[in-house]
Amino acid sequence: MIDIQGITKSFGSLQVLKGIDLHIDKGEVVSIVGPSGAGKTTLLQIIGTLDKPDAGTVHIDGIDVTTLSQKKLSDFRNQHIGFVFQFHQLLPEFTAIENIMIPAFIAGKSHAEAKQRAQELLEFMGLTDRASHKPAELSGGEKQRIAVARALVNNPAVILADEPSGSLDSKNKAELHQLFFDLRDRYGQTFVIVTHDESLAAITDRTIHLRDGLIEMPEAIPSPIPEQEPVQEEEIETADPSIETEDPSTQL
Repeated sequence: MIDIQGITKSFGSLQVLKGIDLHIDKGEVVSIVGPSGAGKTTLLQIIGTLDKPDAGTVHIDGIDVTTLSQKKLSDFRNQHIGFVFQFHQLLPEFTAIENIMIPAFIAGKSHAEAKQRAQELLEFMGLTDRASHKPAELSGGEKQRIAVARALVNNPAVILADEPSGSLDSKNKAELHQLFFDLRDRYGQTFVIVTHDESLAAITDRTIHLRDGLIEMPEAIPSPIPEQEPVQEEEIETADPSIETEDPSTQL
């Protein structure tokens, strides 16, 4: 579903990505972890078409997004990619349902179609009664779930999330993490999540470790050497010195 080959990216003399190869299947929930400066957010932005690599290709649903014009890139991003950030980025003057509907309007969908999809997502997330509330009237967890619904409104191929639970308390964090898997189970949704949260990385289908602009390959665990049976020393029969032997010279 997502196929990345030979991605490099530099900012001035600093090479941030040094040749990234990665494949992500449809319906996978994948986390990307690593120390600060490893290139996690840069890689996510390149996958999301927010930045271009210096070299390499990114295919999403069979389309090489690195070859698209700016206009086609904007349309592709709106229709095929959803974004969730650490802070919800909801527009304060609009209600929850209006915030969810905005990407659908940009995609050219009718008001009725956008509203129906937004209501479906609100119901799935248990936020139907918060539809007419503005962001200032919502809790932190509710705002982030509205942001996830907004990312899903156009049925994108993939959701890209950058530290999505970084600003939440432990209860809302756990609920948001579970929501990702519920959405995968319900809609077959693919998630690529940059996180420092070890508890989230531990439950994803696969964890990609980045360090110094490269994907760290897990160290191979050597196969145990089979235990060998101890070598039995061959028993050598010795004559019992207490038994006298006949002198052959007497046997005449």
